[in-house]
Amino acid sequence: MDLNSDLGEGFGAWRMGDDEAMLDIVTSANIACGFHAGDPSVMRRVCEMAAERDVAIGAHVGYRDLAGFGRRALDIAPDELADEVLYQIGALDAFARAAGSRVTYVKPHGALYNTAAADAEQAAAIVAGLRRYDPALALLCLPNSEMQRQAELAGVVAYAEAFADRAYTADGKLVSRKKPGAVLHDPDLVAERAVGMATGGVVTEDGTKLDVRPDSLCVHGDTPGAVELARRIEAALTDAGVPLGAFTG
Repeated sequence: MDLNSDLGEGFGAWRMGDDEAMLDIVTSANIACGFHAGDPSVMRRVCEMAAERDVAIGAHVGYRDLAGFGRRALDIAPDELADEVLYQIGALDAFARAAGSRVTYVKPHGALYNTAAADAEQAAAIVAGLRRYDPALALLCLPNSEMQRQAELAGVVAYAEAFADRAYTADGKLVSRKKPGAVLHDPDLVAERAVGMATGGVVTEDGTKLDVRPDSLCVHGDTPGAVELARRIEAALTDAGVPLGAFTG
């Protein structure tokens, strides 16, 4: 099982999360590419730390929305979105290669992730940008989403992920962050859910169990107590006999 986290989300004087500590735990790092967060120096440092630890590097592409941290949906033409995805992958891969590594997958961020899960045009634009850079790159996305379908249509390998620290709706989507209980903070609960996701499926907000077997589990790097959550997840998976390793390894 892969354990991923959204990292490199600081910008200038603003720091977001403890990237170094998270990189000692996770097996894949979704690194911001400068559109929703991350500046060139942040991108360089996080890529270097990931390469030193042999952590897989993914391009965490998003809408161009620094002020809103990429969590506001934008009305953007598909061709323009494909170009912006291509731009972001290329920028991060430059820093990854300078560090002796490379980008091996793409994971959309925030509003782009949620929109493209249901919007075929936006999903196809993400896949088009990915393919223009390197069709061998993988796409990390929600299972049974438009992103997964568009990737498969284009011959791009898509890996399914689940969120140990997020609540799910009955149809397998993430509960909106605007609603109470959307983000989970209890380490015991998050660790228990992670093991359940890795071995049996996803439990939704109404108690329904979805038979989804993810290739990767995500813990958000900007969640309060994220490092402790990641450590608890790692320990719980190990105790349950679930081996950890990058899905692109």
